[in-house]
Amino acid sequence: MPEPVSTTVCIAGGGPAGMMLGLLLARAGISVVVLEKHSDFLRDFRGDTIHPSTLELMYELGILEKFLERPHQEMKQLAGQIGDDLIPLADFSHLSTKCKFIALMPQWDFLNFLAEHAASYPTFNLRMDAEVTALVQTNGRIKGVLANTPDGPLPVDAHLTIGADGRHSTVRALSGLKVEALGAPIDVLWFRVSRKPTDPSQVLGRFAAGKVMVMLNRDDYWQCGFVIPKGEFENIQQRGLEKFREDVFGVAQFLKDRTAELQDWGQIKLLTVAVDRLLKWHGEGLLCIGDAAHAMSPVGGVGINLAIQDAVATANLLYEKLSRESVTMEDLEKVQARRLLPTKLTQSVQVFIQKRVLKPALQNQQVRSAPWFMKLFRYFPPLRRIPAYLVGVGVRAEHVRTPDANPNR
Repeated sequence: MPEPVSTTVCIAGGGPAGMMLGLLLARAGISVVVLEKHSDFLRDFRGDTIHPSTLELMYELGILEKFLERPHQEMKQLAGQIGDDLIPLADFSHLSTKCKFIALMPQWDFLNFLAEHAASYPTFNLRMDAEVTALVQTNGRIKGVLANTPDGPLPVDAHLTIGADGRHSTVRALSGLKVEALGAPIDVLWFRVSRKPTDPSQVLGRFAAGKVMVMLNRDDYWQCGFVIPKGEFENIQQRGLEKFREDVFGVAQFLKDRTAELQDWGQIKLLTVAVDRLLKWHGEGLLCIGDAAHAMSPVGGVGINLAIQDAVATANLLYEKLSRESVTMEDLEKVQARRLLPTKLTQSVQVFIQKRVLKPALQNQQVRSAPWFMKLFRYFPPLRRIPAYLVGVGVRAEHVRTPDANPNR
């Protein structure tokens, strides 16, 4: 049986929000335990886009240079292939951030980097293979969790428990907090195919007759997201893998000689898209952030960056109270109040694009060219700054306000 753990903050979930919050709190001298249910971070087809707003935070923490030493790709522009038209959509070169690009890096490398840096602070404790199974309550207040580990149940006593365990959050389910579902008419199939030097270099969203696919350039391979109508994966499987290969070729014909790399359905991962948010993100001794508080669509790839913004806001607003273990419900309400506007606005844009762009595109079998209003991005370059800002920085970007308890480290 593991020894019980007592800490100021217990974070359930070692994803981007949980690891960033753990780092910021440990850096400020707060005792924090992060519980991650898996034994490592190696899971493919998770959010791999690190946006300028997150890179700005790394700069403010003084770790950007080391971070960019890790293998990554840089996207300075975004474009869309709509029928025969190539439309430039976003240009990050005009952002006021330190990095004017999106960094593409496997999420496990990003999380390992945060974990390694956080481990240099003595108040940081990361427990892998520790899955939260219960919330511990005393007189109606959450006082920690119980987690399953290979050595047996692990009790963790905490002044504040954070649910940062994703869209299928156990903490959220156990808390009984109410969820508002906003709906999603799409799902996404993620897979990879090899890339040739002669392939297009630009990152593209591709729209063909009744088909939509996002392609991320990862140097030696393409990371592809094939958009399908909600709940259609089983029907696609029944049609057969060869038919799916034909669908992929129909969107990106230069992949014709490589669709055969898809040998079985195990290479194709289903992302069930959900867009929802908690009506209230908190309870006595409990706060949910990131996808646990608001599941995001993959549209724009902003999900992990919004989750990281939640983590920064949480640390900024609570670290002083946490140092005295005196966090109240009013303090937790301030976190939701701070992050609710960017959440609502971002989700509203995502829902609009899902319903007004992606869903009709999947039903339109006659896509030959871009609509006139999208062609404006080709002829008026300043328009590209708008989506660049929304995707790269977002609404109400957060900045590091917490101190470093060991500045000479």
